[in-house]
Amino acid sequence: MTSAAAVFDRQLLHARQARARAQGPVTFLLDHVAGDLAERLGTVVRQFAIAADIGTPTDALQRAFAGGGKIQTMIAVSNAPGGNGLHIVADEEALPFADSSLDLAVSALALQSVNDLPGALIQIRRALRPDGLMLAALLCGETLTELRQAFALAESEVEGGLSPRVAPFADLRDLGALLQRAGFALPVADSDKLIVRYDSAFAIMRDLRGMGATNALIERRRMPLKRATLMRMAQFYKERFSDPDGRLRATFEIAWLTGWAPHESQQKPLKPGSAARRLADALGTKEISTGDKAGD
Repeated sequence: MTSAAAVFDRQLLHARQARARAQGPVTFLLDHVAGDLAERLGTVVRQFAIAADIGTPTDALQRAFAGGGKIQTMIAVSNAPGGNGLHIVADEEALPFADSSLDLAVSALALQSVNDLPGALIQIRRALRPDGLMLAALLCGETLTELRQAFALAESEVEGGLSPRVAPFADLRDLGALLQRAGFALPVADSDKLIVRYDSAFAIMRDLRGMGATNALIERRRMPLKRATLMRMAQFYKERFSDPDGRLRATFEIAWLTGWAPHESQQKPLKPGSAARRLADALGTKEISTGDKAGD
């Protein structure tokens, strides 16, 4: 039975990802993210004995990390069977790891489609050994905002109402708060945007199908999309989101989440009142107590 809080039909999502793999997946976005993630990990001056790749749809991360010398053993965790190296068939929402069993957890373009992201982050933090690292990339914020707007305009005009056509994506500030809520130390959430250009809105939708990223919302409209709505969407998209050369823009905003499992060696904020020098002295101003007013 589906939880009342569930947003995504996970069974349908996995089926569409499997179809994309069978038909030849579109991997440019995932490969781009995997390369960036490998670069970010390369700035961390340490090695990791046991790492887990959480839910990444392909072996893109394993290929990106190969030969880097950072990771001794990588375990892939996903719903898709097969793949090279060590692999566990499991869901990102029910990780199979014992507490304090991993040195590193990484994930690329998977966590945006879990129904319980706070729970998934808590599971990852618990699976990390003290001072273990999590580094994850997921779609957020303004991803596919152009497609979302074009569909909303078309459905309002043609059908007199709206239905969810594009999945919602979390706000970056909310993701930062979730890291703190999950108990990560030194949490950091930042994002960058990748603008991909296409010849038509239909080419965008073909790529989304090839990524296994078409609509898997539980509240999606179950009736087939009307041709009139689809054609009007394409018109709105071209009118509003085309460049001077006629090509269309599609935004992918990628959130980067970094957090460490707490450890006593990590830097901690100073306690109130522990400063060795007053702020007023540093600024060259007169200190005013909370009971005084400026000018008294």
